[in-house]
Amino acid sequence: MKFEIVTIFPDFFRGPLEYGIVRRAREAGIIEIGVHDLRAFAHDRHKTVDDRPFGGGEGMVLKPEPLFECVESLGVAPQPERLSGQARESVIALSAQGRLYEQPMAAELAQLDRIVLLCGRYEGMDERVTEHLADRELCVGNFVMSGGELGAALIVDTVTRLLRGALGNEASSQHESFSALKAPARFDERGRREPDSTVSAAGLLDYAHYTRPAEFRGIAVPEVLSMGTTKRFGGGASAARWKKR
Repeated sequence: MKFEIVTIFPDFFRGPLEYGIVRRAREAGIIEIGVHDLRAFAHDRHKTVDDRPFGGGEGMVLKPEPLFECVESLGVAPQPERLSGQARESVIALSAQGRLYEQPMAAELAQLDRIVLLCGRYEGMDERVTEHLADRELCVGNFVMSGGELGAALIVDTVTRLLRGALGNEASSQHESFSALKAPARFDERGRREPDSTVSAAGLLDYAHYTRPAEFRGIAVPEVLSMGTTKRFGGGASAARWKKR
C-alpha cells in the first residue's frame, strides 16, 4: 500500500507517522508514505496556493492549479478509471463537506494499492478539485478542524492496521469495535485450526477488557472472565451481553 499526502505543512507528519503500528508497517515494507509539499507546485515568487473566493465570503480557498499538478505528477490513474474500480487507487479530498469516514470505509480503502490524501486548508479547496480530480470527499467527524492533516494521519492509521501483517495477530482487527466481519479461520503449520482468542465484534463496540491483578483496590474482575473461553461464552452464544452499548 502506498499513501501519498499532499499538504502545505509537510513537517506535520514527522511525528504522527513515526510511532507504533504505522512505523512498524513502514519498516516491514507493508506500506510506503510519501509527503508532498503543495507549495512546490506553485510557480509564482510567493509560492501562492490559495486565493479569495469568487462571489465574496470569508477566508481563502486552495487553488486548483497546484493540486492538479501535484496529483498528476504522481502518475495517478485518471478519475474515470478510479471511479469504475479499474484502477486500485483513490484520490481523497479531506473536507468538512465530505462523507463521514467510518470503519467500513477503512476496510474498503484497505483493498486498494494506492491512496492520495489531499489536505484541505482555510475555507477548503476549489470545487473543481473535488469534482474533477478527487474520486472521494471524506470528513473524519462532525466538527471543523483547521486543516486535513490530522484527518490524513487518522486515515493512514486506520487503513494500515487492516493490512495483512501490520498487526501481530491478524484476527485482532476483526475483534474490535465497529468490526462487522468475522475473522477467517486460522490454521497452524500442521493444518489444524487454531482456537479464537475472543469473539467477533459483529459491528458493535468491543467488550470490556480486564487484566491482572484479579483484584485492585477491592474491585474484582468479573468471575465469569476467569473461566475458560468455551465456558465463558458458551461457544459464543452469550457473547453479545459483554458488548458495550
